[in-house]
Amino acid sequence: MEHGSFNDPSQGTFSMTDEDHTLANSIRFTLNQDPRVTFCGYSIPHPSDARVNIRIQTTGDPAREVLKDSCQDQMLVCQHVRSTFDQAVMEFKSKQALKSLESMDIKS
Repeated sequence: MEHGSFNDPSQGTFSMTDEDHTLANSIRFTLNQDPRVTFCGYSIPHPSDARVNIRIQTTGDPAREVLKDSCQDQMLVCQHVRSTFDQAVMEFKSKQALKSLESMDIKS
C-alpha cells in the first residue's frame, strides 16, 4: 500500500504487511545501491505490528517503479544464492558418496 502525496511520484512511503527487518533491510540495501535513489529508509511502527514502512525519494523517476525494480533485483539475488547453495550441496553429497564407497572398498 502506498501512503503520502500522489502529487510527486518521485517520493513515496510504502507499507508492507506481514514483513519484518529481514525483508525491509535487504530491500533498503538494494534501493541504496540504485543511483536513482536519493533517500531510502524503513521503520516498523510497533514491534507487535507485523508491518514495515519503506520511504523512498528518487532523482525524478517514479518511486513505485524504483521499488518494483529493487524487488526484482532482490529476487535475482535470492535465485543466485539458492542456485549456488544447491550446487554446493550436490558437490558435498557426491564427495560424501565417494568417501563412503572408498571406505567400503578398503574394508572388503
